[in-house]
Amino acid sequence: MKLPINSKAKRLPYGMADFVSIRRENFYYVDKTKYIPLLEKAGKYIFLIRPRRFGKSLWLTTLACYYDIFLEDKYETVFKDTYIYDNPTEEKSSYLLLNFNFSVVNPALLKVERSFEEHCENVFFMFKEKYRKILGDSFYREIEKRSTSYSKLDFIFKYTGLEGLKVLVEIDEYDNFANTILTTEGQERYRAFTHGEGFFRHFFNVLKGGASDSSSGLARLYITGVSPVTMDDVTSGFNIGKNITLSPEFNEMIGFSMEEVLEMLEYYKEVHVIEEEIEYHYDIMSKWYDNYRFSRKAKNQVFNSDMVLYYIDSFILSGCMPDNLIDQNVKTDYSKLRHLIMLDRELNGNFGKLKEIIEDNEISSTINISFPVEEILYPENFISLLYFLGLLTIDDEREESVLLKIPNETIKRLFYGYLRRGYEDTGKFRIDVYEFNKLMRKMAMEGEWEEVFEFLAKEIKIQTGIRDYLSGEKVIVGFLLAYLNITGYYLIQSEVESNKGYADLILEPFRARYGGIGYGYLIEVKYINRGEYSEEKKKEKEVEARKQLDMYGKDPRIERISENHKLRRLILVFSGWELVYMEEV
Repeated sequence: MKLPINSKAKRLPYGMADFVSIRRENFYYVDKTKYIPLLEKAGKYIFLIRPRRFGKSLWLTTLACYYDIFLEDKYETVFKDTYIYDNPTEEKSSYLLLNFNFSVVNPALLKVERSFEEHCENVFFMFKEKYRKILGDSFYREIEKRSTSYSKLDFIFKYTGLEGLKVLVEIDEYDNFANTILTTEGQERYRAFTHGEGFFRHFFNVLKGGASDSSSGLARLYITGVSPVTMDDVTSGFNIGKNITLSPEFNEMIGFSMEEVLEMLEYYKEVHVIEEEIEYHYDIMSKWYDNYRFSRKAKNQVFNSDMVLYYIDSFILSGCMPDNLIDQNVKTDYSKLRHLIMLDRELNGNFGKLKEIIEDNEISSTINISFPVEEILYPENFISLLYFLGLLTIDDEREESVLLKIPNETIKRLFYGYLRRGYEDTGKFRIDVYEFNKLMRKMAMEGEWEEVFEFLAKEIKIQTGIRDYLSGEKVIVGFLLAYLNITGYYLIQSEVESNKGYADLILEPFRARYGGIGYGYLIEVKYINRGEYSEEKKKEKEVEARKQLDMYGKDPRIERISENHKLRRLILVFSGWELVYMEEV
């Protein structure tokens, strides 16, 4: 139901990273300041990797406000009623800050170095203006003699150390422009500025020098990004300080915990922004935005904070949930993975890993916290990169590895899209999405399911390149998952435990978004090797599938679908890539 907009409700800081504005303008704020003392104990020089749009930038501005001596007079205004306000540390308001944000650097090859220098110049200018009353005249005379960002940074560290001043350096999205160049221009261009005498490597050499010099003014360093690759390349491994990416005590520092989400929902229920019961919204957000765990030792899972804000903000602005439950801003650009799964327009072993993850919904691997660009195509490094990008999350421990799973419905649908794009980009398989969407709508609304599978079977027969990728029941199910998920009508599960068995495909109508869906589906897929096909073998598969569908149909989850929709139970039999039989039971 669409509710009237409530102007008295606190606005949500969706897309905002300015801590001062959020606090001064009375936005809804989730207090994370209890982690400040933990960070101080963890070390002076900290590196943290988290997926995009998880709140890293907001956290850095929170730390900046807390430590910046320039903002000392604003401390009570912005920190009142937070944990750290009542439990301050000795380092509060005691640093001079240098705040770098490399997402603003232009990644165009002919402009990147100049753009990097200009950004650094802006940071140094703000530093000089903010701390004019603290820095002596000699500082301003001498720094103007330095012409490069490296020499100015090195001078700042040496001068502040001599004067007994402490500097905190923050670098947000340290790998942003480097990742763009790597994925669009290739390793050779990327290596030009991250190796040898490259300007980016030189910048980090100055940071390393400041961190290792006992007389330097560099007292704290916080670096965030989405990948360890660039850090390994520009520092030959992160040997500046401590990498807390996999530390259990910081698992919930970025993102929202279950308690934080429930508290937010309770508030917006009380101010009449949302009408349905809290459990209704929590269930939707759990399916789509939850289940990230950033340490094998962590007990709790966290939500993607951007997606939670996106969802509730839609109610504040328009009185209803968003039309698309996936915020486009959290999508990991396919182009960032394309160079890892494709060589010379042919799919490589890493594409096979993507398929395996889709087919099994999990994969066991070690998480490599550091590896250079030359080793990025190694399977374990590729899987580690999927983890760092937020496409996989830690589910369970293994002796020498961890079990990684797709965290939620949002990421599942991204994976399905990557699989389809891989087939398209190499000319293996491409369908008319507009036509297929029409068939899926008829399947959902009118129960006309045959045309959907006839369409796919016909295209497989015509587009012969896909056939080499379709062998085995599990592979066929993964292929169907990728294409049945083109539309949003269903929450589709595979290999779901159902009444002591595992159903191949459950198409559960997404009622919260599409109230008019009339049909749900329970599908059993059977497979016969092409060389072993016979009518007798096909009949055996039919009988087996009937028994399984009858057993699965008694599962409480399937019965719940049946209560609200007409449940169609289908048998699909494939011989190799060919659909040889389909039936509704």
